[in-house]
Amino acid sequence: MTDSAVQEGAVQDDAVRDGTVAGAAVAGPDGALRCPWALSAAEYVTYHDEEWGRPVHGDDALFERLALEAFQSGLSWITILRRRPGFRAAFAGFRIAAVAAFTEADRERLLADPGIIRNRAKIDATLANARVLAEWSPGELDALIWSYAPDPAGRPAPRTLADVPAVTPESTALAKALKKRGLRFVGPTTAYALMQACGLVDDHLADCVARRP
Repeated sequence: MTDSAVQEGAVQDDAVRDGTVAGAAVAGPDGALRCPWALSAAEYVTYHDEEWGRPVHGDDALFERLALEAFQSGLSWITILRRRPGFRAAFAGFRIAAVAAFTEADRERLLADPGIIRNRAKIDATLANARVLAEWSPGELDALIWSYAPDPAGRPAPRTLADVPAVTPESTALAKALKKRGLRFVGPTTAYALMQACGLVDDHLADCVARRP
């Protein structure tokens, strides 16, 4: 995801394009209120209710999120979500040590794999990032990313999508820190989408059924 690709986070772009965004929470088929983007594709309901905004820990799990956010650049998030099983199979479950050991033959295999996004720059960035992270201490990526989580007390629950930022000072600082450590394909908007998806911030709308207490 590029810094100009999304205004409301990694998944709300789909709802904006198909016209389902009215701003406030919307009732789904079960009558429960949800963030509008959650109703723009069938696969989003489960992702929204069970994953998005829930805390994610672990170096490998966070590496996967970083990689998928990079692959989302220029595309809708639903494209990535639907291909996530293919990505996981192609990238050895996003285990950092395994991906760091990929060879040129693996790179060529990825470039020919129809189950993922066959973008040379994004594939190369993912492999390069794995090699960088393989040199870090266990838990170091987790600790670095979570050190940029803002104080939830200072973040009122958004009432509409207009209240949800695309970039924050924390995401800008996180992107700068990751780049300084040698990681590629991560800018302030990508970093904020990561923060949203991994629960560093809770951007479920105030009336959304999935918002944490």
